[in-house]
Amino acid sequence: MLTGGSDRISPTAHYTGYVWVRNGLSHPALATGTGRLLYNALAPANAASARLGQPHLEHYLLARHEVIDHLLTAAIEHRHVSQVIEVAAGLSGRGLRFTRRFGDALTYIEADLPAMAERKRRMLGDTGERHPKHRVEDVDAMLDSGPGSLADLAATLDPAKGLAIITEGLVNYFDLTSVRAMWTRFATVLGGFPTGVYLSDIHLGSDNQSTVNKTAVAALSAFVRGRVHLHFTGPAETESALHEAGFGHATLRRPAEFAGTLPRCAGRSAQAVRVIEAAR
Repeated sequence: MLTGGSDRISPTAHYTGYVWVRNGLSHPALATGTGRLLYNALAPANAASARLGQPHLEHYLLARHEVIDHLLTAAIEHRHVSQVIEVAAGLSGRGLRFTRRFGDALTYIEADLPAMAERKRRMLGDTGERHPKHRVEDVDAMLDSGPGSLADLAATLDPAKGLAIITEGLVNYFDLTSVRAMWTRFATVLGGFPTGVYLSDIHLGSDNQSTVNKTAVAALSAFVRGRVHLHFTGPAETESALHEAGFGHATLRRPAEFAGTLPRCAGRSAQAVRVIEAAR
């Protein structure tokens, strides 16, 4: 994940990349030494949280990741999506896993700022299993048009096939004005395809009112060295903003909805996040 319009690789990108590898959701080549150090540094606090039945950072990350995976799989298998752009993919292994699973039937593009994109290309090369239809491109999600914009990248795709746009661990690090503008760009791009799906995690004010969750948000802000924005009080307000951005359908899903099939979505840690499922 990249935040604040900077090319630097954030602590959360290192940390989450290591979490995915530890839990079998990524290739070992996508783990970094910094990620391992951060993981080990936070392990005692996470263990204490688990013992006390409080939200656990790793469990929360796994819940949101698996729900997005689940919804993306459904979009590919049932909604004719065969192209994916993951904006600010960071060190996620999702592109590897999905191209491994769907092969030539899927085009998967990871879109990141230049420094992150270049590093990810090198790391994917080290895996030895990158699919020809899996690539990494330089994109600034804050640009409306022109070289390096999402619109420019989308113009290289097949307009006769469905497209999904994914953001994970991104939205709450931008202010409300930036998020609204970004969602409008996404809706506009998706409008150029027969099927357009947007999937993202988001934190809401209504889900983070407890002292424990407020403390967790404050800790996350310190961890990423920036503010975590809780833009909306609840699902209705969020869905309304997505409609205003140009999405015809928008639903906020609770990870707990999927606990029967996705065990990592059970428990208190998953309650702090929702997953946006929107369609153009």
